Amino acid sequence: MEYREIGRTGLSAGIIGLGSEHLDNKPYATVEETIHAALDHGINLMDLFMPGEEVRSNIGRALAGRRDRMMIQGHICSVDLNRQYDISRDLATCRKYFENLLRCLNTDYIDFGMLFFIDSAEDFSSVFESDLLEYAQQLKRKGTIRAIGASSHNPVTARRVVESGVVDLLMFSVNPAFDMMPPETDLETMIGDPAGSMTGMNPVRADLYRLCEQRGVGITVMKTLGAGKLLSREHTPFAEPLTVGQCIHYALTRPAVVSTLIGCQSAAQVAEAVGYLDLSESERDYAPVVGSRRNDFKGNCVYCSHCQPCPAGIDIAAVNKYLDIARLDEAHIPPGIAQHYRSLKKHGSDCIGCGSCQKRCPFAVPVIENMKRAATLFGA
Repeated sequence: MEYREIGRTGLSAGIIGLGSEHLDNKPYATVEETIHAALDHGINLMDLFMPGEEVRSNIGRALAGRRDRMMIQGHICSVDLNRQYDISRDLATCRKYFENLLRCLNTDYIDFGMLFFIDSAEDFSSVFESDLLEYAQQLKRKGTIRAIGASSHNPVTARRVVESGVVDLLMFSVNPAFDMMPPETDLETMIGDPAGSMTGMNPVRADLYRLCEQRGVGITVMKTLGAGKLLSREHTPFAEPLTVGQCIHYALTRPAVVSTLIGCQSAAQVAEAVGYLDLSESERDYAPVVGSRRNDFKGNCVYCSHCQPCPAGIDIAAVNKYLDIARLDEAHIPPGIAQHYRSLKKHGSDCIGCGSCQKRCPFAVPVIENMKRAATLFGA
């Protein structure tokens, strides 16, 4: 494993980290296999934003005896009210869930206390101008967290977070589809020097990365693979799909990036991710692919579940996932996909059209329209 310093914290993380979202709702054996494989490969940083007690307890059990070898990004404000992923800005609620995280992990500290989902001006003010920030700072003073971080998908709001001087770590979505300008932008300079000036990039995002580098704020990367869409010939926004290694290399060439958090749910997937370390420079080279952009991710679900909670109880990410697969060939929907869809407790037909999901979505997905389409295609 290769390690990079995490900004000004004095800590170092492997350039390949573990995203644990795919361990949610998995049996303990899967959790144990994945986490032990990560540790055995030298991975020493994982993100744990999921609020459910079962997955937290399974991860804590898998880390038993090896907790000191894994740094954890644990999130403040991530809760599961109504048994769905949710965001709370209520101090008492946030304290309850953070203390639950400590208890489930059987630990007395979290390495990075991450202020969760700071995407809008309202998010910023409700956390950074409230008692939630003081709570995080108290945790740091007591040693319950070693450093304060934040997660965001919005470069404008993320810049405010960094400029606050409060955080040492930013978890941010970094991949070429998110970073690059519209198709008419001249990408020639950027392709010729992918680790350099980043000319041809969205300037707001490019400036954010540079600012983090300047302020000593490390970046850990979510959405490195674009929820798998960058690897898919059907869904990639480029003329051809990228490889896992190319996606990782792209993120690691951005200023301030410390680690790419790759979602895994097996030892084999962990091995594939760390296989990046053995790739040649030509195998890592993403330039030939990013030179022919077709579209962007706006309006496309990446299954992050930030649209939750749904008042009607719909698992929106799951519906969108099955819908995306069905759309590949609407005349021949795989029976297994239709079965998985129908096994959901709520379906597209249960959508009440309130729009709360669309307000939460970082990627402007037309959720209401998608729910109607799913109801039509699957008949439910």
